[in-house]
Amino acid sequence: MAEKHEYIELPWTMNSSSGDDEAPKDPRTGGEDFTQQFTENDFEVTPPAQRVQFILGEDVDDGTHVSHPLFSEMGMLVKEGDEIEWKETARWIKFEEDVEEGGNRWSKPHVATLSLHSLFELRRLLVNGSVMLDMEAQNLEVMADLVCDHMVSAGTLPSGVKDKVKDALLRRHRHQHEYAKKTRLPIIRSLADMRNHSSSKTDTSTHLGAIGVTTWFHAGASPQHQAQNQAQNHAQNQGRPQSQTMPKDMVKSPSNQSMARPGSGTELSEQQHKGNTHFMRKIPPGAEASNILVGEVDFLERTLSCFIRLSQAVVLGDLTEVPVPTRFVFILLGPPGSQSNFHEIGRAMATLMSDEIFHEVAYRARKRDHLLSGVDEFLDAVTVLPPGEWDPTIRIEPPAAIPSQEVRKRPPELPKEEVDEEEEEARLREENGLSRTGRLFGGLINDIKRKAPWYISDYKDALSMQCVASWIFLYFACLSPIITFGGLLAEATGKHMAAMESLVSGFVCGMGYGFFSGQPLTILGSTGPVLVFESIIYEFCLSMGWEYMTFRFWIGMWVAGICIVLTAIDASALVCYITRFTEENFATLIAFIFIYKAIENVAIIGKNFPVNQGVYNCVCTPPIGSNASAIDYAMYNWDSCESYNGTLVGGGCGSPPTENVFLMSVVLCAGTFLISTVLKEFKNALFFPSIVRQYISDFSVLIAIFAMTFFDYSLGVPTQKLEVPNELKPTLSTRGWLIPPFSEKNPWWSPIIAVFPALLGTILIFMDQQITAVIVNRKENKLKKGCGYHLDLFILSVLIAICSMMGLPWFVAATVLSINHVNSLKLESECSAPGEKPQFLGVREQRVTHILIFLTIGVSVLLTPLLGNIPMPVLFGVFLYMGVASLKGLQFFDRILIMFMPAKYQPDYMFLRQVPIKRVHLFTMIQLACLIILWLIKSFSQTSILFPLMLVVMIGIRKALDLVFTRRELKILDDIMPEMTKRAAADDLHKLDAEVGLLARIFPWGKGSRGRVVTKPPGLDDGIVGSGGAVGTGLISCTTSNANEKEFEAQSSLLKK
Repeated sequence: MAEKHEYIELPWTMNSSSGDDEAPKDPRTGGEDFTQQFTENDFEVTPPAQRVQFILGEDVDDGTHVSHPLFSEMGMLVKEGDEIEWKETARWIKFEEDVEEGGNRWSKPHVATLSLHSLFELRRLLVNGSVMLDMEAQNLEVMADLVCDHMVSAGTLPSGVKDKVKDALLRRHRHQHEYAKKTRLPIIRSLADMRNHSSSKTDTSTHLGAIGVTTWFHAGASPQHQAQNQAQNHAQNQGRPQSQTMPKDMVKSPSNQSMARPGSGTELSEQQHKGNTHFMRKIPPGAEASNILVGEVDFLERTLSCFIRLSQAVVLGDLTEVPVPTRFVFILLGPPGSQSNFHEIGRAMATLMSDEIFHEVAYRARKRDHLLSGVDEFLDAVTVLPPGEWDPTIRIEPPAAIPSQEVRKRPPELPKEEVDEEEEEARLREENGLSRTGRLFGGLINDIKRKAPWYISDYKDALSMQCVASWIFLYFACLSPIITFGGLLAEATGKHMAAMESLVSGFVCGMGYGFFSGQPLTILGSTGPVLVFESIIYEFCLSMGWEYMTFRFWIGMWVAGICIVLTAIDASALVCYITRFTEENFATLIAFIFIYKAIENVAIIGKNFPVNQGVYNCVCTPPIGSNASAIDYAMYNWDSCESYNGTLVGGGCGSPPTENVFLMSVVLCAGTFLISTVLKEFKNALFFPSIVRQYISDFSVLIAIFAMTFFDYSLGVPTQKLEVPNELKPTLSTRGWLIPPFSEKNPWWSPIIAVFPALLGTILIFMDQQITAVIVNRKENKLKKGCGYHLDLFILSVLIAICSMMGLPWFVAATVLSINHVNSLKLESECSAPGEKPQFLGVREQRVTHILIFLTIGVSVLLTPLLGNIPMPVLFGVFLYMGVASLKGLQFFDRILIMFMPAKYQPDYMFLRQVPIKRVHLFTMIQLACLIILWLIKSFSQTSILFPLMLVVMIGIRKALDLVFTRRELKILDDIMPEMTKRAAADDLHKLDAEVGLLARIFPWGKGSRGRVVTKPPGLDDGIVGSGGAVGTGLISCTTSNANEKEFEAQSSLLKK
């Protein structure tokens, strides 16, 4: 028996038999034989998972068994007054929604919780009840005839109650969205329903009377109108036998009207079926329906059940609340007293149909046993919750992410040949353009070839309001640092470069990089190390008496030339040594700088404008010749004195009082940060339609800027405002827009020695650019258009040369701005199914936002009257928001927070499952120590120029961690560095051999056997231990917890080697 559980190719052969579970066949497919490669007996002993995998692995020979998304609806037979009808009680797309009788509304979508008893009862019904596959029926009446005839012939239904069963099946279906019984006012769930009802009432009453669809105005119409409808129905049914007419207390269902199926389940016109059009938007395209009908009747003595699959999905009138063609029907009728049990069985069937695996099995099934295999596989996969450890009345919220079910569809993969991990790493690096090509400019050429096919789509993909929001947000986020950097640069360079030069540089570099770069998601900006570098060069020229701009011109030419040489020799391939350890250290540092600078700038306002200023030397006096006393006019403040013809007297009257400036600045900064943060998460709120929430989230920062600017304007407090140059000319009148390459003050050999500071500048620019590019291109962002490290460096070289010739500041990749640019363009799936959480799909990769950001910066000189009204504290709040937002998603920051959490409150991160917590803390402490060192080096002007070199040292420190941590730990907490694969794998294998040797001594019978050793948790019986084995000498299969599953798989793969 052990041999039959091995995962090998099965050479069995079996022909399907036609039994009582096969319905009348479609003439086009009914004569075909279904041949499988195994015998009937072998199929029975195969585990359910393997049987399902075989069923799903078959080739579909026609279009009738191709699976579609399913919408499931359950109706129960109820008595409303004198009428008996089918009432909708629950529905499923992915998650369950129930009708809450008390509130007369739909419940929140939730995970369906079933009892094992209901699943076993459902399986028993599928074994003993009727199963009719590929039934040929175009309306509900034909289907009811076939079902009743099949049950009578099978002996499960007495012929005397056949007509009563058919009558029960043909009763009217009332859905939750329709009007309540005997009520003239509709139960409207949304304003959209109100609009749809009011605009289409006239047309609906004309068309639906002809096809017989039950709608709200049929139930609430006047007696005269009801009589007309009954007369129409009587005229339509005159040709039918008398036995098929309905009792007097019966309202006949219009579902027996035949409707041709259109090309798609979602293309039905409203004239054909007046369903819940508002909910129809939630149904996936091409969906089909499964209807579950359960109820109790007094004329039956035993339970009747029937599972039906139609050969072609057809719309059965008002059987379903949405105009979706029905493919599956499950009928369950029984004697009185079994309603609650039937309800649970119906929920079990609907939940099975909403399961991705079973509903595909239902489409592919050719016989009853295939359905039973699907049920058995579902039972193998379910998780049982003990009754005393949870409250069954609690509805489980849908999870944020649902694991893929593909593993349930595929058979276990055979052991693959040993893959050289070094070759695999090299292949991945080559795909990302991080491998040397061996020829000059080979990497640059590959980048151009990789990006050229996407160039047109880089503009087409920007047609979205999300790009507009990103553009305006990043415009303000980039403008303020550029102007602030220009002010600092003016102090450091004697006004040779200031705010105007920074704006022009932003325009030139941004436009060039946006049009031609390999990764336009990267935002260029000014950085602190560049500022320090410029100040050192200026002080050197000042001490030597040289012309600063001319010497800087040659430094820039050397930097551009060296960067072009680095591009030619594929130096960007060294980026593969920048792992998560280094990039997250750098990103966290820059984020902390943004947060620190935002708070520091507000604190500086507090120093310049203290709250307690002492006496304000300015008083309002009455006009000359006025009878009013000085005391009367003293009550008027600075801004209202003149309106009463008063005169301000005192030494402090030249400016308004400023005691409220600091407090107002704090309010503006904090308000901007809080509004931006709250509105950014508004897309997950419970208010307004999803499109409104999305727009509010996208424009959150812009809303915060405008709101706080208006708040500042309305109060009139003289806060600091954004100062933008209003004339397009150099700051110094003695210089122009082109820098002369030679000067009388500079010796002839000055261009030659400029190469030495250029080397330091090259390291600075290369590291800033490439670390930011690695962060933008990280795999978590799911970018699809590829990287462009070599092309980015080449374009940056050209831009540095242009800026050097024009005397403009150098712009390189700005980490925090780039991270926020990526975050503002993230794409999420549209929530189609109720309860389904949006899934991250990737980033909207395009060039337009980058181009528009810096185009607007270039024309900011023309917008000075508007930009001058924006308070600086508002922009400081934007800085604070960007710094905090860029920390989100950094594993390093998450690990820092975990250090302060008790174990029971720590989040369920994957790395905590797979690495001991002490090892995680050790790795975090080393990384935190490196961050502190980087912060200290940056903080002092004497050492800040060494900051780029320290980033190289960080790579060396990360390399040394290979001696402290195992390869597996580094792979989970960080990335594997090149050329370390074989040594680390050998170390892990040596360690694992010792562990397996110990295990073999404890369980000697497992050594060399073809069976399996199963470890079971304490207290479990042998019959409860899960089965499943593996083939191979010495290969051990253990029942492991989820936390150790991946570790065990890794160990098993090493054993094979």
